[in-house]
Amino acid sequence: MIRIVFDTNVIVSALLQPLGPSAQLFIRALNGSLQLCLTGNVFAEYEEVISRPRFKRSPEVIAGTLQSIRDTGLWVRVTDRIHACSDPDDDVFLECAHGASADYLVTGNVRHFPPSWTGCRIVAPRTLLDALSPPGCKL
Repeated sequence: MIRIVFDTNVIVSALLQPLGPSAQLFIRALNGSLQLCLTGNVFAEYEEVISRPRFKRSPEVIAGTLQSIRDTGLWVRVTDRIHACSDPDDDVFLECAHGASADYLVTGNVRHFPPSWTGCRIVAPRTLLDALSPPGCKL
């Protein structure tokens, strides 16, 4: 199974644009087609950001989203601290990807990350969605 790590902006985008590429990937992760990998730090970031009032998500939507992530995610223990992103707050996602031996780190801010990290490709949601789609099939 393909292991992925979502940057927080992918989760936010999935909640704000339920038909967009991020939402399509999020649904695949929740239904088990993709293995979402996370750590305590990554989960805490998800929780903090999607709870921000400016995103206008109800407490029920926030709680349901977090519970789904908690229940379906593969929890990973970080063994190495990494300092490789242009935004140091993003290093937790690389740490998770490294610890999980993830295939992809999916982010809306590709420029904040190195092009790849120990075998993990760093891609935008649309790029991964296109890679997962059969040739000639448009999702």
